[in-house]
Amino acid sequence: MKVSFQEKLLTKIRESTNIMELANLINISLDLSSVALETTPPAMTSSTIELKSSSRSRSETRTSNTRRLSEECQQQPTLVPLPVTLEYDLRCVQAMTDIKTHIGYARAFVRLSLEKKLLSKHLRTLLSDTALLRSQYKRYAFLRCEEEKEQFLYHLLSLNAVDYNCFTNSYTNTRIPYRVAIFVAHRTNAASTSANCWITVSGTLGETQRVPISKGILEFVFHNKNLGLLTTVRIGHDNTGLSPKWMVEFIIVRNEITGHAYNFPCGRWLGRGIDDDSTERLLVGERIENVGERIKISTVPRVRSPSVPPPKRALPADDIQHMLGDCVNNIAKFYYRSSKENISSWTLLLCGETGLVSCLEQVFLHGFKSSRIFGRNLYVWDFIARVREEKDSSGEADDISRYYCHLVTKIQNSSHSLGKDGRFQLFVCLGVRDHMLHCCLLSVIAPSRSTLEMYDEISFFRDPYLLEYVAEMLQSLNNFDIILENSLTYSIS
Repeated sequence: MKVSFQEKLLTKIRESTNIMELANLINISLDLSSVALETTPPAMTSSTIELKSSSRSRSETRTSNTRRLSEECQQQPTLVPLPVTLEYDLRCVQAMTDIKTHIGYARAFVRLSLEKKLLSKHLRTLLSDTALLRSQYKRYAFLRCEEEKEQFLYHLLSLNAVDYNCFTNSYTNTRIPYRVAIFVAHRTNAASTSANCWITVSGTLGETQRVPISKGILEFVFHNKNLGLLTTVRIGHDNTGLSPKWMVEFIIVRNEITGHAYNFPCGRWLGRGIDDDSTERLLVGERIENVGERIKISTVPRVRSPSVPPPKRALPADDIQHMLGDCVNNIAKFYYRSSKENISSWTLLLCGETGLVSCLEQVFLHGFKSSRIFGRNLYVWDFIARVREEKDSSGEADDISRYYCHLVTKIQNSSHSLGKDGRFQLFVCLGVRDHMLHCCLLSVIAPSRSTLEMYDEISFFRDPYLLEYVAEMLQSLNNFDIILENSLTYSIS
């Protein structure tokens, strides 16, 4: 019986155990030398058209699937709401290792429930267990009377109108889990970075060391000693790798026990050769509510090169005067009505969205002749550094000039990763703390040659009335002892 070639080939394939032997067998058995290459294309038949159409559709499907997977990989973090159940809060309290007695655990539970505005709800859940009440209380007990119990719970419910920090401020040695969610820009070249990133979180009770951020991770949890009410976040990287530039929109940090969440707006680049050359940013936070809802990012599309950020809009002089006056009034009200050692409020009043740094930045931008010199973006700090160079070359040695030059030099040498906007912020904070900022404006900046060259006559530094107004506002701050947290000063004394 004659065996066909196909049957011989199948038999050898079944008997072959070596993949290299199998490959050689196929190459020897299939002789393609007799197949001639056609010099003219074959006619386009309907089957060929269907084959190409199906191939194109499969290719488009693979492309769309790849794009969908890429988008899923770059999804923003989603903060899942914390449970508001009695069991969750009891587990959090029982996990506290610095409490030794049952009374201590009970007090911690009451403080935590009161701070989370769940005390009435939790006690209602406990007191709804009739069998438990009968086993622990006598018949004439207060909690076994329905009318008295309802009135008691109603009065506790009224406490929700006040914000308490009794748990946060009482247990200063407790280790707290903090969840960090980093929201980046939707752009492909800005959503990720090749650099090694880190973050530090500061609060009223302390600050963390640098917490490393794993590459590609935008949401993580770290444990640290109780930081109190959160005030600032500093995020940065070492600018290594092929694409270290990173665009961070904002950061949310949440206390996983109390549920307090804080938003730290950024909206700036981190990296060399982009924005103001900063590889780290100091972000000032504010407490937010309803963080469990889906958070949307409103990234403004940039039409110019990312290395040239859009110029900041200079406001009219009247609006700037109004902003500065309101800012100084808020500082005065806080100083006389609140605790003078509340560092978190000082940070917000100085570096917040409508704080002193933002107002003085508008003062410096008003009447600026040009925001660009020789194609290079010019920042306020460039002007301040230029005035220092002018004073150094002139040899002036009065006390105010020496203080100004010494302060600018210390800021420039404090951190090479700090950007120009960050250095200007540090200049304002340290000048106000030392009660010397108004002297620097009047005696050093306003009469300098650089001011005449770089500012119009309508500016605050060349208009005598506007200059006097700014100096009076800043001089009024000399009555206050302003306390700066360590995250703002870079340990500059």
